[in-house]
Amino acid sequence: MIQYKTREEIERMRKAGRIVAACHREIGKRLKPGATTLEIDRFAEAYMVNCGAKPAQKGYKGYPYATCASACDVVCHGFPRDVPLREGEIVTIDMVVELDGWMADSAWTYAVGRVDREMVRLMNAAKTALYQGIAQAAAGNRLGDIGHAVQAVAKREQYGIVEAFIGHGIGRRIHEDPQVHHTGKAGTGRKLREGMVITIEPIFVTGRPHISIDADGWTARTLDGSWGAQFEHTVAVTSGGPIILT
Repeated sequence: MIQYKTREEIERMRKAGRIVAACHREIGKRLKPGATTLEIDRFAEAYMVNCGAKPAQKGYKGYPYATCASACDVVCHGFPRDVPLREGEIVTIDMVVELDGWMADSAWTYAVGRVDREMVRLMNAAKTALYQGIAQAAAGNRLGDIGHAVQAVAKREQYGIVEAFIGHGIGRRIHEDPQVHHTGKAGTGRKLREGMVITIEPIFVTGRPHISIDADGWTARTLDGSWGAQFEHTVAVTSGGPIILT
């Protein structure tokens, strides 16, 4: 069942989203060659706590960290590691902030130092797809419009989409209805209505979009070793158009 949010509730989520966005900006300053994602995780958790919030992912279904840190061929749900990042790698940091019972979720892929042209192109394509999807998140449109917009970018830029991971509703819980797929046919699917709050979070890969899960039960990586990039925002659907909360 979809939990529609009032304007006041969306504003509460926006406050959580501001913490997410500010934390990501600080993380961007720290993700340099030699840094570790475990250090970034500890920083992010302390940042949230200092803001009066908490990391909603920590403890969720047993997940042990405040963030997911997915580098190179790890496309989602990677564990932060005490291993120095190397020049030329890319890493996605995904986090959910809970503030006064309301949540906001955002992932961002960062370049570690200088990366090659193909990684720049991959990241730009995934980010473009996110914003193309967001543009379709208006009351009266349908979920298929979002998926179609994302898929069109992947097709044009010739990247695979990891369909195993999708966007979702969010509010007092990390995952709510509806499911938001990153492929689809325009004009199909559930109608978007004012008060919905969803995440849009496409993962693009340079190779085939097939994945395996590591023995830890969380870390998802490509079967062919290709690298992936993901960008995610939490978005409110309103009669005046989509509002990015993160």
